[in-house]
Amino acid sequence: MISRRNIRVKVMQTLYALDSMDQAAKPGEPVRLLKRQFDQTRQLLVYVIHFLTEVARYAETDSRNRASKHLPSAADLVVNTKIAGNSLLWKILEDQSFISAVKEEMVDRYLDKELIRKIYHQLADSDIYKEYISEQGRDPKTEKALIDYIYSNLLITNEAFTSHLEEHFNNWDDDCEMVNLLVQNYLSKPGTYNFHEILSADKWQFAKSLVETVLDKDALTLDLIKPKLKNWDPDRIATLDMILMRMGVCEFLYFETIPPKVTINEYIDLAKEYSTPQSGQFVNGILDSIHKDLLRDDKFQKVTYKK
Repeated sequence: MISRRNIRVKVMQTLYALDSMDQAAKPGEPVRLLKRQFDQTRQLLVYVIHFLTEVARYAETDSRNRASKHLPSAADLVVNTKIAGNSLLWKILEDQSFISAVKEEMVDRYLDKELIRKIYHQLADSDIYKEYISEQGRDPKTEKALIDYIYSNLLITNEAFTSHLEEHFNNWDDDCEMVNLLVQNYLSKPGTYNFHEILSADKWQFAKSLVETVLDKDALTLDLIKPKLKNWDPDRIATLDMILMRMGVCEFLYFETIPPKVTINEYIDLAKEYSTPQSGQFVNGILDSIHKDLLRDDKFQKVTYKK
């Protein structure tokens, strides 16, 4: 579910948090902190999908509310609830992994029922919804298109909804891009995610090994980086830039399956996105120079850091 790029972001955030701590990390704390980062991502992902289903299911609630008025109008008595039987919606609602994740994470506690009601009525007023309920039968493409519309047009681009997420999930700003992609992929293939394991065993091993390697080989990586800084004062370089360069050097030396060019390109992109405007070029120059030196000196023989 989660890509190696996403993993690098989480490792970067974990290392930054550790660097900001007043005291040295206790044994095992870096890995626990890293795991918590992924747990928070899982909870956010589950909640966004759950909120989406609640909007789609609100048609039935709206129908009951309008029919129970003291003096319901003719329109109140014939609310179309076709969306409640949407085939994609029910694939999600019957996904056992998703059902158990909703219960375990207790995400119902974050639901804003008034916001759900408002978004549902925006949906009900839209042309795509009116066309949807006017058609007989259920075409799979049309069923998915409507759920996609709710997510893409009424949720993820809705300032009220994103503010709601920011209020309850402090990782929203960091994870929004990743979660958005994960939700879209899930809507394309509902039932294919294991919400109890958003990281496969090999990806978790990569994440854990990367954070442990960077911490264990701190002195070695700095010995390789500092001579490349020339007139730069290491203490004045952006903390994130140093973390990204340390991560890159560790990948050069200790992660046998990752091509160096992939490593360099990944950390250039992360530096551009998360650090200063000049960081991409700066990180590129340092890592490229270290890579060339390792090749020249025949030191580019990757082994795991424990070896």
